[in-house]
Amino acid sequence: MKDIVLITGGGRGIGAATARLAVARGYDVIINYKSNAETAAKVVTEIEAAGGRGLAVQGDMAKEEDVERLFKAVDGFGPLKHLVYNSGVTGKNSRFEAVSTQTLRDNVDINLMGAFFCARAAIPRLSTKHGKAGGSMVFLSSVQSRLGAPGEYVWYAATKSGVDGLVSGLSKELAGEGIRVNIVSPGPIDTEIHEPGRLARIAPQLPTGRVGKPEEVAEAILFLISDAASYTSGTTLSVSGAR
Repeated sequence: MKDIVLITGGGRGIGAATARLAVARGYDVIINYKSNAETAAKVVTEIEAAGGRGLAVQGDMAKEEDVERLFKAVDGFGPLKHLVYNSGVTGKNSRFEAVSTQTLRDNVDINLMGAFFCARAAIPRLSTKHGKAGGSMVFLSSVQSRLGAPGEYVWYAATKSGVDGLVSGLSKELAGEGIRVNIVSPGPIDTEIHEPGRLARIAPQLPTGRVGKPEEVAEAILFLISDAASYTSGTTLSVSGAR
């Protein structure tokens, strides 16, 4: 039986690129999506065409009941081996005093609470303490967790700093239970999370002179869930073009 990877926010961008690469590397893949069933179905079709098993499950990772429903669907698909928490939002760019309360709540609920909910659900499905075979978790953070995103989305940076803290603690708490926990921290990547025009504006300012591709982030994620990273836990792999 192939190992199963669950990728939240897997219908597009980094999540979809990770799903495609995972099936190419011999995994079966479950993707979660919040609202765009069409793009998620397309990813599953690609997974199956590549010889893997795929499943798309709708759910808002900010909602505890949706996370519980997602993991029940995972149980029906097969034993979970790896979790990739890729769900995230930024909201409209602005200075901090101009940000709406709803944007603040959305960022905390999706970027941080969703990560909490999924980690909590994954542990008993992976931990040798719970009679399982072990596995790994990879959480998507951001270089903004250390840069702060001033003038754009400081609140997003703050929630990603929370993800960094979560991984620091969980990696130690779960190290003796067969679970590795790591971070991939992308820089600016060509996905829909950015406001129109932002990537073209900032690309010339970057050390590489370009933004990254989702496939470049996917490679880092697949390394961290692979046996090649068997002694790697509690680390941050930055995919940021020297930013």
